[in-house]
This record gives sequence, C-alpha cells and structure tokens, in this order.
Amino acid sequence: MDDASELTETQKKLLAATERLIYAGGIAATGMDRIVKESGVARKTIYRYYRDKDELVADALAKRDVRWMDWFIAASGKADTPAGRLLATFDALEQWFFTPDFRGCAFINAAGEIGDPGDPIREVAKEHKVKLHTYLRQLAEEYGADDPDELASEFLILIDGAITVALVLEKKEAAREAQKLARKLLRE
Repeated sequence: MDDASELTETQKKLLAATERLIYAGGIAATGMDRIVKESGVARKTIYRYYRDKDELVADALAKRDVRWMDWFIAASGKADTPAGRLLATFDALEQWFFTPDFRGCAFINAAGEIGDPGDPIREVAKEHKVKLHTYLRQLAEEYGADDPDELASEFLILIDGAITVALVLEKKEAAREAQKLARKLLRE
C-alpha cells in the first residue's frame, strides 16, 4: 500500500480501526461489518483501497510494525552501553506488558491465525520478526559478540518467549525473568 505520508485521512481511520480491532479480538473474529462500523468508512470505499480483508489486515499490520519498531528501538536505545541496550530491550517489554491494552505480539497472534505461509498477513508477520532480529543483531555487533547472529537469535527467542508468557500466563514479570537469562548470555 501507499507510504504513510501519502495516506488519506479515510485510510488512516480505516487502518487504525482495523489494527485496533484485530489486535483486541483477532482477525477471524473481526468481520468487515465491524470494521465499517468502527472506522466509519463505507464498505465500497474500503474496497476501493483494498482487494480484500487480508490485504487490509496486512497493511494495518505493516503500519503497526513501523510504529512498534520505532518505539522499541527508541525505548531500548536509551542505555549508555551496548550491553545496556541489549538488556534494555526487556525493560521496554516490561513497560509494554503493563499497558492496559497489552494482548501479546500482534504478529505472532496474526501468524497463528493464518495457515498459509504465503498469505500476505503471514509475510508481514515474518518481515516484522526479521526486522526485530536485524535490530538485535546490530546491538549484538555493537556489544562485540563472537557470533552476533546467534546472540540475536537467542535474544529474539527470549523476547518472544517473554511476550507469550506475559500474555498466556498473565505473568507481567516475564520480561524481568527473560532479562536475567539474557544477563547470563552476556555474562553480565
């Protein structure tokens, strides 16, 4: 879809409502009637922008990816040292876990609903995890890890595990527990 700066106000309302609805209740549980009602955008107008619901959901998730990654990078990038920035990823997660609308990772949730790996929604979810891994690899390189790719993969597993535990077990302290394991990986 279009660059965010080129979106019309109608598209912005539509994407915001779609993202909010699918994050709160899931893709399958969010029908087009609900999207129309919540966004205030007519069905005919929606189909002028998007071929189908999957394309709309994929675009809404792509916009969420940009916002989430910007937030995550800014929140974890405040630490003074490379090790501190890696560990601050869990401080950022903890902050997020305690927000009232926390419903886990929108990308894991979406991928779990879509069986076809070639579906545009699954592709957006995969791209998000690749971007997150790339950011973690950058932090691992700055840290001076012997194998930055391996350390980034280990951190990605800790991050996704903490998100899942925080959601499924309602254990908001999962980020702190994951950070303890991360300290062991960094020998901090």
